[in-house]
Amino acid sequence: MSFVEELRWRGMLHDIMPGTEDLLNKGMVSGYIGFDPTADSLHVGHLTQIMTLIHFQQAGHKPYALVGGATGMVGDPSHKSQERNLLSEDALQRNLDGIKKQLEKFLDFGADAANGARMVNNYDWFKEFSFLGFIRDVGKHITVNYMMAKDSVKNRLTGDTGMSFTEFSYQLLQGYDFYYLWKHENCAIQMGGSDQWGNIVTGTELIRRMEGGEGFALTTQLIKKADGTKFGKTESGAVWLDPERTSPYQFYQFWLNASDDDVKKFIRIFTLLDRQTIEALEAEHDGAPHQRALQKALAKDITTRVHGEAAYNKAIQSSEFLFGNTGIEFLNELTDAEVKGIFEGVANYTINKADLKEGINVQDLLAVQTSVFPSKGEAKKMIQGGGAAINKAKIPAPDTVYTTENLINDKFLVVQKGKKNYFLIIAE
Repeated sequence: MSFVEELRWRGMLHDIMPGTEDLLNKGMVSGYIGFDPTADSLHVGHLTQIMTLIHFQQAGHKPYALVGGATGMVGDPSHKSQERNLLSEDALQRNLDGIKKQLEKFLDFGADAANGARMVNNYDWFKEFSFLGFIRDVGKHITVNYMMAKDSVKNRLTGDTGMSFTEFSYQLLQGYDFYYLWKHENCAIQMGGSDQWGNIVTGTELIRRMEGGEGFALTTQLIKKADGTKFGKTESGAVWLDPERTSPYQFYQFWLNASDDDVKKFIRIFTLLDRQTIEALEAEHDGAPHQRALQKALAKDITTRVHGEAAYNKAIQSSEFLFGNTGIEFLNELTDAEVKGIFEGVANYTINKADLKEGINVQDLLAVQTSVFPSKGEAKKMIQGGGAAINKAKIPAPDTVYTTENLINDKFLVVQKGKKNYFLIIAE
């Protein structure tokens, strides 16, 4: 199956410039996608473009990942309502290093392969480019009328915040990236999300006007959730690929909790499972939706590729711990950060470890030192009814005393109120 055919059946393709598919079918083509280094980690919103590069390479083409060390200092106005804060060179370098490390998990950067992936930084060709040199050698080829016709510009000019010259120049900078890579790296195609179409086409125009050459373009669908909420966002914020920002457990749960409407789209876009396997999973899911076969397959595939099999297995165990019968001993195998990751979003309380060492009555622990219960009376009633537990063990009696001997990892107490209401007490 060709690269474009792969994108089509997966529902990823949005726009494609005439002649692009014919070019790709003739042999190996070099092409690139740009990533904006606004943080030291990519998030799930970047995964569509990462998957595009994976399919591009698997189809025999040579992928370039351009990290915008220069354009990151300016900021892309596309789909933005206001100008972003600009980053320092040191911050950008940290971000570039983090992004490269993550992309190496997905793409084969082997130098021996003809289609081995490459990472490039546009700061390398912009750092010596003077302002006068740029407006003379590049700016003269694109008219202001052409630039103002782009939706990303029009939307901002008609809004309340307007647009600075810095942001207005962004499409010229991105267009020059395409020209530079076309000229020096033989990159014939630029790819990106559908909101990048205008910037990509500016690049093809520069190639045509500056050299009389031809560049090609392909864009993918912007991912939207069926309920209208933004893809890649949760109550706690963006879902990152960095395990320090979003724990593997939280990452796994994000995909596992995909709705039935969304999961049929997500499993095509975000996994490498083939069509036959996906269609078989869809049939299984339709026959027994409550088993969540699609969600489980999606979460397994992508969590394993982003975080590795060991992290995936821990995420499964974490789910079993919270929602199944896994014992408390499991938490002793985790780091403090991993324990906190499991209980991200769960109410947590910090108590004085010295006080706990002396011993604290459970009613005081749960209703005075913390707010697990609104009052000691409520705590006593729930304990007597057998509905409260600490560290997966029912609290024996309302006068039970807990000490540091009860701590998990010498730091945590896990409280349950009923079957599914968890609270984390941290002793420091």
